Amino acid sequence: MKPQGRQHLRRLLNWEEFDELRDARRSILLDTLYDSVIFAVGKGFPWVEVVQVVKFTEELLKETKGCSITEAVTILGKKLRDYQKQFNVTHLLALCDYFHNTFIRHYRLYQYVLSQDQEVNLTVAHVQMCAPPQPLPLTDGTDRDVWRHEQQVAELSTAEVEKRTNMLVLKETLRMEQAQMLQKAFGVEEAPGQLQPRPTLRREKALERLVSEAIHIQIACLQELLQYEIQAAFDILDLRLQKKTLSLSAPPPPLPCITTGPVALEDSPKASKANKGKKGKAKK
Repeated sequence: MKPQGRQHLRRLLNWEEFDELRDARRSILLDTLYDSVIFAVGKGFPWVEVVQVVKFTEELLKETKGCSITEAVTILGKKLRDYQKQFNVTHLLALCDYFHNTFIRHYRLYQYVLSQDQEVNLTVAHVQMCAPPQPLPLTDGTDRDVWRHEQQVAELSTAEVEKRTNMLVLKETLRMEQAQMLQKAFGVEEAPGQLQPRPTLRREKALERLVSEAIHIQIACLQELLQYEIQAAFDILDLRLQKKTLSLSAPPPPLPCITTGPVALEDSPKASKANKGKKGKAKK
């Protein structure tokens, strides 16, 4: 309500619009006049006297500008005597107490703000505010324990997929390493400098050595792959066992809200007995 009231008072005083941040002196002066209006209305002043209070405040601020506090008290007393015909005794005393407790008590502050030019160093930044997204209905939500259980199951499933993926990657890596090693072993025997004719026995021994080396390479790769597959199988079985344990200890789903109305009179045992008694009496 205060911002609207201040703007309405500004229009009644025929003031032009001003920047509240950059023109702090005019803003504080408007606050002072507005507070005097609130004071007068709160004390039950009639509207004619409320206008006089605003006029009194504006004149007092102008006449005391640059004066000492002693001079300000003297000016205040003189103006109260000048306005004796505008207010009754009760309202005049209330006006005197109001300015003594506000203007005179904080006189140096009023003088500092309203009399001296202030150096304004103001930086204005325009920040774009983004409203948060509209939350989903609570009925579409998930219970906290159920959500945690689902997260744990999802983590175990992800770990199992990673194990299987790593095993496939290792298979491909070992296959490429095996091919490179075999190519290197066969390439040494087929080097250009060693293509001259050899005796049959020497060629058989060289071929036997190549076959033995190729078998050794394949066995080494298969042994490494087998060890990893066995370890991966145990890890996957352990993950599945954890998932099975989680599924057995899963929290029960929340029960739906059931609105129970008052029990029908015909359905209660007492009501049925009473109805039977009434029917028996009617037959009699």
